[in-house]
Amino acid sequence: MLDATKIQELALQLQQARATRKPIRQFSKSYPDMDLQDAYSVQRAWVGLECAQGRVVKGRKIGLTSRALQQTFGASEPTHAPLMDDMFLAEGGDLSLGHFNAPRIEAELAFVLGKPLKGPGVSLFDALDAIAFVTPAIELIDARMELVDAQTRGARTVVDQVSDFAGCAGIIVGGRPMRPAELDLTRVGAIVFKNGTIEETGLSAAVLNHPVHALAWLANCLAADSEYLQAGELILAGAFTRPMPVAPMDTIHVDYGPLGSIAFRCVAQRPD
Repeated sequence: MLDATKIQELALQLQQARATRKPIRQFSKSYPDMDLQDAYSVQRAWVGLECAQGRVVKGRKIGLTSRALQQTFGASEPTHAPLMDDMFLAEGGDLSLGHFNAPRIEAELAFVLGKPLKGPGVSLFDALDAIAFVTPAIELIDARMELVDAQTRGARTVVDQVSDFAGCAGIIVGGRPMRPAELDLTRVGAIVFKNGTIEETGLSAAVLNHPVHALAWLANCLAADSEYLQAGELILAGAFTRPMPVAPMDTIHVDYGPLGSIAFRCVAQRPD
């Protein structure tokens, strides 16, 4: 395990990499003995640095909710990370890509909690009962670490993914919020258009067979650290489309059927 000084040092490296858009080396290559507990410690330390600068945690994201992604990163279960207030981006206008390294987007569902959700022992039905609204969301994913290690040509591992806020860089919420009982949450589809062409499609059942299973998993996982999900938090449940790169001047439209749609245009820099 890494000591507290090293944990803080790595968190600061990530914060600086995000600010400067200069990716750092994968921690798994520099510290091959680093484990998942270390990675979550780095993540928590980074949250502390962000909060010290005035940022606020507004929710959580759940990652690696498909078996294929878990195998890619060498993980045996999903991962999680905080959603900071400055990660929430506006829908319907221009999205500046100037603050990201290798931005990609994924279609997801987000759940707003109407009551606290505290493990252990949280079931699918407990999680459903705690949800006030379900809404479409797009996650903007990015990497503050090199995607491919320059020295070994190795890919990132789950240690890198967890340390790096589980790849989260932004979230766009839109569409039509609905009550969970108003639709089949396993049959929500997403059609992703880029510049008028369908690039990706997906179905919400790809998230652990039912996306609310992800909420129950997260609540039970957090219980091990005496944490819980609070009323009002927004939980990003996991992607059900593949990551799609975006570039300046791309126009994105994602159709979620009865849940409405999300649209925006990518630009190189933040609009004046």
